[in-house]
Amino acid sequence: MGSQPQPHPHPLPTDLTPVTPAGRDGLAALLDAPDRALIALDFDGTLADIVPDPEQARAHPGAVEALAALAPHTGALAVITGRPAAVAVRNGGFAGVPGLEHLVVLGHYGAERWDAVTGTVRAPAAHPGVEAVRAELPGFLDGIEAWRGSWVEEKGRAVAVHTRRAADPVTAFESLRVPLADLAARHGLIVEPGRLVLELRPPGVDKGVALTEHVRETGASHVLYAGDDLGDVAAYAAVEELRTEGVPGLLVCSGSEVPALADRADLVVEGPSGVVRLLTALATIAGGA
Repeated sequence: MGSQPQPHPHPLPTDLTPVTPAGRDGLAALLDAPDRALIALDFDGTLADIVPDPEQARAHPGAVEALAALAPHTGALAVITGRPAAVAVRNGGFAGVPGLEHLVVLGHYGAERWDAVTGTVRAPAAHPGVEAVRAELPGFLDGIEAWRGSWVEEKGRAVAVHTRRAADPVTAFESLRVPLADLAARHGLIVEPGRLVLELRPPGVDKGVALTEHVRETGASHVLYAGDDLGDVAAYAAVEELRTEGVPGLLVCSGSEVPALADRADLVVEGPSGVVRLLTALATIAGGA
């Protein structure tokens, strides 16, 4: 009979402990060898609270400090977001922070890359369909009473239609799904749904592809991914696939508002404040290892 695994000498609080065997394996790998781990996190809803105006989103209090405390002990740290990389860096306050010298921000689902070493963004040419959709959307949204109050967010390599300001946000969201999918398809784009937002963006890039490529690039032997919305489902699938290849992974869900994510998570925490608590606890353990 084989020996039983021993508990880690620095266990996390009960409410920050994974509830699945795979998640516990991922956490154990991270705690045993943080210098070989990739810590990857979404921005909006995970490191930053969801706010009515996305331009006003900022990193949750303590988030940058927790990342800066954890990063020196980990193999790699990345923020993977649907936002332009430069916007996430600005709104997160990530640039020039001691401890985050090796942070990488993968924006537009991995189409853009910012790294703290150079402080610059690298990106391919923009998809022509985005400009075409951008020109059509204002007239497209006019004249339908159910869509009144919906508004367009400019995201550079994508555009997003938000419905949370509509009289009935859920009805507006649901009634826009098919028309926006048709509009996107005419211009070679896809629609990425989120919490009361529909984003029209180029195909072929998603957070799963970005995460897997970054794992390969960094040589990480285990990974933690934290997200909160439907755009993070692809990253969850990537971690689940990596597990089949022998790469332990821990899936964290920020909040429980999106069952498609929360039901697959190894650990559900109370929004960005819970993510900060988790990162802080990991930093404390890694620093004392």
